[in-house]
Amino acid sequence: MNDWSPVLGVPLWILLFVLPSIVCLAALLKPKVLRSWLTPIWPWLDKLYRLSGLIASCFMVLILILIVAQMIARWSNVAFPGSTEFAGYAMACTSFFALAYALTTGTHIRVSVLLNWNDWLKFRLDALAMYVAAFIATYFARYAIKTNQLSAMLNDTTQGQDQIPQWVVNVVSMFGSWPTAWGDIWSQSANVWIYTPMWLPQIAMSIGSVLLAIAVWDHLMRLLVTRESQIQTESIE
Repeated sequence: MNDWSPVLGVPLWILLFVLPSIVCLAALLKPKVLRSWLTPIWPWLDKLYRLSGLIASCFMVLILILIVAQMIARWSNVAFPGSTEFAGYAMACTSFFALAYALTTGTHIRVSVLLNWNDWLKFRLDALAMYVAAFIATYFARYAIKTNQLSAMLNDTTQGQDQIPQWVVNVVSMFGSWPTAWGDIWSQSANVWIYTPMWLPQIAMSIGSVLLAIAVWDHLMRLLVTRESQIQTESIE
Protein backbone atom coordinates (compact mmCIF):
# COMPACT_ATOMS: atom_id res chain seq x y z
CA MET A 1 0.00 0.00 0.00
CA ASN A 2 1.47 3.32 -1.08
CA ASP A 3 1.30 5.76 1.83
CA TRP A 4 1.63 8.90 -0.25
CA SER A 5 -0.18 8.09 -3.48
CA PRO A 6 -0.99 10.94 -5.90
CA VAL A 7 -4.15 12.95 -5.23
CA LEU A 8 -5.36 15.51 -7.79
CA GLY A 9 -2.24 14.77 -9.78
CA VAL A 10 0.30 15.51 -7.04
CA PRO A 11 1.76 13.39 -4.21
CA LEU A 12 -0.31 13.49 -1.05
CA TRP A 13 2.56 14.79 1.08
CA ILE A 14 2.66 17.96 -1.02
CA LEU A 15 -1.01 18.67 -0.31
CA LEU A 16 -0.67 17.88 3.39
CA PHE A 17 2.65 19.54 4.22
CA VAL A 18 4.09 21.67 1.42
CA LEU A 19 0.94 23.56 0.42
CA PRO A 20 0.02 24.61 4.00
CA SER A 21 3.65 25.60 4.58
CA ILE A 22 3.53 27.87 1.54
CA VAL A 23 0.33 29.49 2.85
CA CYS A 24 2.02 30.00 6.23
CA LEU A 25 5.01 31.61 4.54
CA ALA A 26 2.67 33.92 2.64
CA ALA A 27 0.91 34.77 5.91
CA LEU A 28 4.27 35.67 7.43
CA LEU A 29 5.37 37.84 4.51
CA LYS A 30 1.99 39.34 3.51
CA PRO A 31 -0.10 39.25 6.70
CA LYS A 32 -2.62 41.91 5.62
CA VAL A 33 -3.43 40.16 2.34
CA LEU A 34 -3.80 36.73 3.93
CA ARG A 35 -5.83 38.17 6.78
CA SER A 36 -8.38 39.58 4.34
CA TRP A 37 -8.67 36.14 2.73
CA LEU A 38 -8.78 34.10 5.92
CA THR A 39 -10.95 36.27 8.16
CA PRO A 40 -14.28 35.18 6.54
CA ILE A 41 -13.31 31.53 7.07
CA TRP A 42 -12.41 31.81 10.75
CA PRO A 43 -16.00 32.07 12.14
CA TRP A 44 -16.96 28.88 10.30
CA LEU A 45 -13.92 27.04 11.63
CA ASP A 46 -14.70 28.23 15.16
CA LYS A 47 -18.22 26.84 14.79
CA LEU A 48 -16.73 23.54 13.59
CA TYR A 49 -14.49 23.35 16.66
CA ARG A 50 -17.41 24.10 18.97
CA LEU A 51 -19.47 21.43 17.23
CA SER A 52 -16.72 18.88 17.82
CA GLY A 53 -16.65 19.89 21.48
CA LEU A 54 -20.43 19.47 21.66
CA ILE A 55 -20.17 15.98 20.14
CA ALA A 56 -17.45 15.11 22.66
CA SER A 57 -19.70 16.24 25.52
CA CYS A 58 -22.53 14.07 24.18
CA PHE A 59 -20.28 11.02 24.22
CA MET A 60 -19.23 11.94 27.77
CA VAL A 61 -22.88 11.89 28.80
CA LEU A 62 -23.18 8.52 27.03
CA ILE A 63 -20.37 7.18 29.23
CA LEU A 64 -22.35 8.21 32.29
CA ILE A 65 -25.49 6.54 30.94
CA LEU A 66 -23.60 3.31 30.25
CA ILE A 67 -22.08 3.29 33.75
CA VAL A 68 -25.50 3.81 35.33
CA ALA A 69 -26.94 1.06 33.11
CA GLN A 70 -24.15 -1.28 34.21
CA MET A 71 -24.95 -0.57 37.86
CA ILE A 72 -28.68 -1.17 37.34
CA ALA A 73 -27.99 -4.38 35.41
CA ARG A 74 -25.71 -5.62 38.20
CA TRP A 75 -28.29 -4.85 40.90
CA SER A 76 -31.04 -6.51 38.84
CA ASN A 77 -28.96 -9.59 37.96
CA VAL A 78 -29.47 -8.80 34.27
CA ALA A 79 -26.70 -9.42 31.75
CA PHE A 80 -25.42 -6.38 29.87
CA PRO A 81 -22.88 -7.87 27.47
CA GLY A 82 -20.45 -5.48 25.84
CA SER A 83 -21.13 -2.58 28.19
CA THR A 84 -17.44 -2.20 29.03
CA GLU A 85 -16.49 -2.13 25.34
CA PHE A 86 -19.20 0.40 24.50
CA ALA A 87 -18.02 2.63 27.34
CA GLY A 88 -14.49 2.38 25.97
CA TYR A 89 -15.66 3.37 22.49
CA ALA A 90 -17.53 6.35 23.95
CA MET A 91 -14.44 7.39 25.89
CA ALA A 92 -12.32 7.24 22.72
CA CYS A 93 -14.92 9.33 20.86
CA THR A 94 -14.93 11.86 23.69
CA SER A 95 -11.15 12.17 23.66
CA PHE A 96 -10.69 12.56 19.91
CA PHE A 97 -13.65 14.83 19.22
CA ALA A 98 -12.52 17.11 22.06
CA LEU A 99 -8.98 17.59 20.70
CA ALA A 100 -9.66 20.52 18.36
CA TYR A 101 -11.99 22.31 20.77
CA ALA A 102 -9.54 21.83 23.65
CA LEU A 103 -6.78 23.39 21.55
CA THR A 104 -8.83 26.47 20.66
CA THR A 105 -9.80 27.08 24.30
CA GLY A 106 -6.26 26.70 25.63
CA THR A 107 -7.03 23.50 27.50
CA HIS A 108 -4.02 21.60 26.13
CA ILE A 109 -0.92 21.85 28.29
CA ARG A 110 1.47 24.42 26.82
CA VAL A 111 4.85 25.08 28.46
CA SER A 112 5.15 28.87 28.42
CA VAL A 113 8.27 29.51 30.52
CA LEU A 114 10.33 30.69 27.54
CA LEU A 115 7.35 32.46 25.98
CA ASN A 116 7.14 34.83 28.94
CA TRP A 117 10.62 36.33 28.47
CA ASN A 118 9.74 38.92 25.83
CA ASP A 119 7.38 39.47 22.91
CA TRP A 120 10.09 39.00 20.26
CA LEU A 121 10.99 35.56 21.54
CA LYS A 122 7.38 34.67 22.30
CA PHE A 123 6.18 35.13 18.72
CA ARG A 124 9.04 33.16 17.14
CA LEU A 125 9.01 30.26 19.60
CA ASP A 126 5.22 30.05 19.51
CA ALA A 127 5.23 29.98 15.68
CA LEU A 128 7.97 27.33 15.63
CA ALA A 129 6.14 25.16 18.17
CA MET A 130 2.85 25.48 16.29
CA TYR A 131 4.56 24.61 13.00
CA VAL A 132 6.11 21.45 14.45
CA ALA A 133 2.78 20.57 16.09
CA ALA A 134 0.99 21.04 12.75
CA PHE A 135 3.37 18.60 11.06
CA ILE A 136 2.92 16.01 13.84
CA ALA A 137 -0.88 16.40 13.91
CA THR A 138 -1.11 16.07 10.11
CA TYR A 139 1.12 13.00 10.10
CA PHE A 140 -0.99 11.42 12.85
CA ALA A 141 -4.22 12.23 11.00
CA ARG A 142 -2.90 10.64 7.82
CA TYR A 143 -2.12 7.35 9.53
CA ALA A 144 -5.26 7.42 11.65
CA ILE A 145 -7.23 7.36 8.40
CA LYS A 146 -4.95 4.63 7.05
CA THR A 147 -5.60 2.55 10.19
CA ASN A 148 -9.32 3.02 9.64
CA GLN A 149 -9.03 1.86 6.03
CA LEU A 150 -6.86 -1.11 6.96
CA SER A 151 -9.34 -2.30 9.61
CA ALA A 152 -12.16 -2.14 7.07
CA MET A 153 -10.08 -3.98 4.45
CA LEU A 154 -9.19 -6.77 6.90
CA ASN A 155 -12.76 -6.89 8.27
CA ASP A 156 -11.31 -6.63 11.77
CA THR A 157 -13.91 -7.05 14.51
CA THR A 158 -13.94 -6.61 18.26
CA GLN A 159 -12.59 -9.33 20.53
CA GLY A 160 -15.10 -8.48 23.25
CA GLN A 161 -18.76 -9.34 23.80
CA ASP A 162 -20.24 -6.24 22.20
CA GLN A 163 -22.58 -6.73 19.26
CA ILE A 164 -24.54 -4.21 17.21
CA PRO A 165 -27.30 -4.53 14.57
CA GLN A 166 -26.15 -4.95 10.99
CA TRP A 167 -28.33 -2.01 9.90
CA VAL A 168 -26.15 0.37 11.96
CA VAL A 169 -23.09 -0.72 9.97
CA ASN A 170 -25.07 -0.42 6.73
CA VAL A 171 -26.17 3.15 7.48
CA VAL A 172 -22.64 4.29 8.38
CA SER A 173 -21.21 2.51 5.33
CA MET A 174 -23.51 4.52 3.07
CA PHE A 175 -21.69 7.75 4.00
CA GLY A 176 -18.38 6.36 2.75
CA SER A 177 -19.56 4.90 -0.53
CA TRP A 178 -21.17 5.98 -3.79
CA PRO A 179 -24.96 5.62 -4.17
CA THR A 180 -24.35 2.93 -6.80
CA ALA A 181 -22.94 0.70 -4.02
CA TRP A 182 -25.85 1.16 -1.61
CA GLY A 183 -27.72 -1.79 -3.08
CA ASP A 184 -24.82 -4.11 -2.31
CA ILE A 185 -24.56 -2.70 1.21
CA TRP A 186 -28.21 -3.35 2.00
CA SER A 187 -28.12 -6.77 0.40
CA GLN A 188 -26.75 -7.92 3.75
CA SER A 189 -29.47 -8.73 6.24
CA ALA A 190 -30.24 -5.74 8.47
CA ASN A 191 -31.90 -7.82 11.20
CA VAL A 192 -28.87 -9.78 12.37
CA TRP A 193 -26.50 -8.79 15.17
CA ILE A 194 -22.77 -8.79 14.49
CA TYR A 195 -19.60 -8.17 16.46
CA THR A 196 -18.61 -4.53 16.20
CA PRO A 197 -16.31 -3.85 13.22
CA MET A 198 -13.24 -2.02 14.51
CA TRP A 199 -13.42 0.58 11.76
CA LEU A 200 -16.69 1.87 13.21
CA PRO A 201 -15.34 3.27 16.52
CA GLN A 202 -12.09 4.18 14.74
CA ILE A 203 -14.01 6.73 12.66
CA ALA A 204 -13.96 9.03 15.69
CA MET A 205 -10.18 8.74 15.82
CA SER A 206 -9.88 9.68 12.15
CA ILE A 207 -12.31 12.61 12.33
CA GLY A 208 -10.90 13.92 15.59
CA SER A 209 -7.28 13.79 14.40
CA VAL A 210 -8.19 15.53 11.12
CA LEU A 211 -9.98 18.30 13.04
CA LEU A 212 -6.96 18.68 15.31
CA ALA A 213 -4.62 19.02 12.31
CA ILE A 214 -6.93 21.63 10.77
CA ALA A 215 -7.10 23.52 14.07
CA VAL A 216 -3.32 23.61 14.51
CA TRP A 217 -2.69 24.84 10.95
CA ASP A 218 -5.52 27.35 11.37
CA HIS A 219 -4.17 28.83 14.61
CA LEU A 220 -0.65 28.88 13.20
CA MET A 221 -1.89 31.04 10.32
CA ARG A 222 -3.85 33.24 12.75
CA LEU A 223 -0.68 33.70 14.77
CA LEU A 224 1.32 34.66 11.68
CA VAL A 225 -1.18 37.21 10.36
CA THR A 226 -2.11 38.80 13.71
CA ARG A 227 1.31 38.45 15.39
CA GLU A 228 -0.31 37.12 18.55
CA SER A 229 -1.75 33.77 19.57
CA GLN A 230 -5.50 33.38 19.20
CA ILE A 231 -5.53 30.49 21.68
CA GLN A 232 -7.06 32.09 24.74
CA THR A 233 -7.10 30.15 27.98
CA GLU A 234 -10.44 30.30 29.72
CA SER A 235 -10.08 32.21 32.96
CA ILE A 236 -11.40 30.68 36.16
CA GLU A 237 -12.90 33.09 38.67
